[in-house]
Amino acid sequence: MHSLSLAVGITVLAGFAAEAGAVTSSLRPEMRVPAASANVTLAEAEVTRSIRPNLRPELITGQPVAEISQKNQRFQNWIGAFKRRAMAQGIERAVLDRAFRSVRYDADIIKRDRNQSEFTKTLWDYLDSAVSDTRVRNGKAALREHGRTLDAIEARYGVDKDVVVAIWGLESAYGAVRGSTPIIEAMATLAFDGRRGAFFEEQLIAALRILQNGDTTPDNMTGSWAGAMGHTQFMPTSFLSYAVDFTGDGRRDIWSDDPTDALASTAAYLKNFGWIKGQPWGVEVRLPSGFDYRLANRETKKMPSDWARLGVTDMGGRAVPDHGSASVLLPAGGDGAAFLIFKNFAVIERYNTADAYVIGVGHLSDRITGGPPIQSDWPRGDRALTFSERKEMQTRLTRAGFDTQGVDGRIGPKTINAVRAFQSANGLMPDGYASLNLLKQLR
Repeated sequence: MHSLSLAVGITVLAGFAAEAGAVTSSLRPEMRVPAASANVTLAEAEVTRSIRPNLRPELITGQPVAEISQKNQRFQNWIGAFKRRAMAQGIERAVLDRAFRSVRYDADIIKRDRNQSEFTKTLWDYLDSAVSDTRVRNGKAALREHGRTLDAIEARYGVDKDVVVAIWGLESAYGAVRGSTPIIEAMATLAFDGRRGAFFEEQLIAALRILQNGDTTPDNMTGSWAGAMGHTQFMPTSFLSYAVDFTGDGRRDIWSDDPTDALASTAAYLKNFGWIKGQPWGVEVRLPSGFDYRLANRETKKMPSDWARLGVTDMGGRAVPDHGSASVLLPAGGDGAAFLIFKNFAVIERYNTADAYVIGVGHLSDRITGGPPIQSDWPRGDRALTFSERKEMQTRLTRAGFDTQGVDGRIGPKTINAVRAFQSANGLMPDGYASLNLLKQLR
């Protein structure tokens, strides 16, 4: 898992289509990433899935049929060797035979994995989709429809139900788009021919354990092409560790039209990583004139009452209640919204390490319980840096004496610190924001 910086936009990898206005929600490598298109309806998405198997393989992959056939034969040989490894890890022969009965090499999945065309979205564009009016309205409806179940889940796990619903909304549009790819076939294809074979073989073994435990069947075990499953998109290893049988029917069924087990599993996951009931993920705040932007980092934590003494207040000018120690987050630099973020921010981050996702979940949860939109303006005239521009910035910062300790195109804490040092040395606002304007100055 890795963290993606909001300072340069949100990297999005193409996957499958979600609801109209859907968000590209899951940015970590082991989580599914819905399609780039924000205007694909559910009906259109279903049509796309239904016609894909009827297309000629070379139209999908650009590979000749004979080449695919040869690859499939090598794949079948790999399966034979894999089955021996799986049995050595306790997977029963009968489970393997059932799971692999109709499995074939899927060249389309490899194409998706290797050609995930990168584009970037700014945080404000992301939130426009993640917390759209439609998603807020559907979230409120889901909260009402499943109120009794969600109350019971909240009572058992101590995780606020609106946050569970918000994750559901971002991961699968409240269950509308859960993915229809056979997980065993997808994980086997990626383990055999993917960029991260060891990772996907681990997921494949975990998926087989799920089948061996009787939680579902091979035909019912579907999800995204990258392996995430069910209403709240659990990877197989996460399922084994955190999924629960809340209905008491003997199965941890996150695939059912009934979302109960999936929602309870999400709550169990958050509880495991230390969720504090009633504590906000974050609160939008106003910063005083002359604020020392060097204090805006995750390591500097103070009680909100202490931040208030420095002039940091809620949007109404009042001190934020002392929910716990908090740090100041400036996801779009000093010209965008500012937040005091609490421990629960880091807990949601365990579900998905991108700050954009955490803010999306948190703000959606606020909105579906009647909270206001984010009130501050965003620097909407700005654009996100491309991957090559992020690497160029790191290179130029390092050459200028502000070492980013690596050039990988990811704006993490080390690069943010280098940006802040450059800004301070040049009389700029030291907010750590890696913007296009900053890159132009470095040039």
